[in-house]
Amino acid sequence: MEKVDLYRLARERMVETQIKARGIKDERVLKAMLKVPRHLFVDEALRDQAYGDFPLPIGEGQTISQPYIVALMTEALELKGNERVLEIGTGSGYQTAILAELALWVYTIERFPTLLERAKKVLKELGYKNISFKLDDGTLGWKEAAPFDAIIVTAASPDIPPPLVEQLAEGGRMVIPIGDEFSQTLIKGVKKGGKLHTKALEPVRFVKLVGAYGFKE
Repeated sequence: MEKVDLYRLARERMVETQIKARGIKDERVLKAMLKVPRHLFVDEALRDQAYGDFPLPIGEGQTISQPYIVALMTEALELKGNERVLEIGTGSGYQTAILAELALWVYTIERFPTLLERAKKVLKELGYKNISFKLDDGTLGWKEAAPFDAIIVTAASPDIPPPLVEQLAEGGRMVIPIGDEFSQTLIKGVKKGGKLHTKALEPVRFVKLVGAYGFKE
């Protein structure tokens, strides 16, 4: 059997056993996770582990999140297809690809040049044309492109960075892990009346969000 088919089967198994089985119901999210070739976003040496139920290292002390967590965070954004989404932490570019499948446009910020260039290359090769990239401190957001219908933060912050709340549109959704560097809670916020109304989703473990409104270096 061709390697390509094995990866497709691995994706199908991932969606069935890791994602659907844990209660992810959004059909658009499930379809995107079935489509995006996760193995292309990790080092060749790790490709056979790409569809496992765990995060993987991608360099610079960063990781590609566990598939279920990607699905959970994406579902919480409630994307319908016409949204402008801000992603803080491009990382491998895998979450970026999932968002690009589901939203009108994705604005993604990364602080490591090596990761940004590699993600950009993979995403371009896969044919995505609805993504804007920026090398910057993600805790400052992307003021010139605001407001955003949804914001996803793929690193843990001690608190919700105020610029991100400001740049979220009224009625917009934000998903962010909040806590110390060892344990966090995934928070979903909805902006109503200019304020972010939050609820806890579940305990998570992410790398630190470093920046002016995050952890210090």
